[in-house]
Amino acid sequence: MTDPHKKFVRWFNYAKKNFLGDHTAFALGSCDKTNRPYVRMVLLKIILKDGYVFFTNLNSKKGNQFKNNEKLSMCFYWESLKRQIRINGNGSVIPSDMADRYFQTRPRGSQIGALASDQSQVISSRKILMNKIDLLKKKFKNKKIDRPNYWTGIKIKPKTFEFWEEGRFRIHKRQFYERKSNCWETKILSP
Repeated sequence: MTDPHKKFVRWFNYAKKNFLGDHTAFALGSCDKTNRPYVRMVLLKIILKDGYVFFTNLNSKKGNQFKNNEKLSMCFYWESLKRQIRINGNGSVIPSDMADRYFQTRPRGSQIGALASDQSQVISSRKILMNKIDLLKKKFKNKKIDRPNYWTGIKIKPKTFEFWEEGRFRIHKRQFYERKSNCWETKILSP
């Protein structure tokens, strides 16, 4: 297959049907100002023709790291399926209207959580956060909650893909794609 996006969608849909865990979970890699790497699990929420979108608070650690360095990596690992996909690319903030539409699909508790949490900041106690959530629930009772400006989606536009399938005796199958000009070059990698 010469189009890694199509292969990604095929594998992703297979995982949706056959993986017992959350098939949308992936490890997101970013770097701080000193190029120290950070990895955390996030969820893929939107698949576009030219990239993959997750949502975050831009004032969080990952948000600030992204603001300093748009290069991001993602790794899906579906252990029971013996498959993983690694992607490297550049991130960009999605259009506001797209972020607004997605925000409105979130459960109300998640919308309030996005307003209440100063993500990644130190708090003196969880009780203070829960009190803030209670106040916001009262404030927005029977009212629409608008997306805060700092909460948005980041699209990762791939520059490379690696599709990995576990092989017997660790002789794994590895197919690598790299974007060159207007096409994808593909190579087979040794396990």
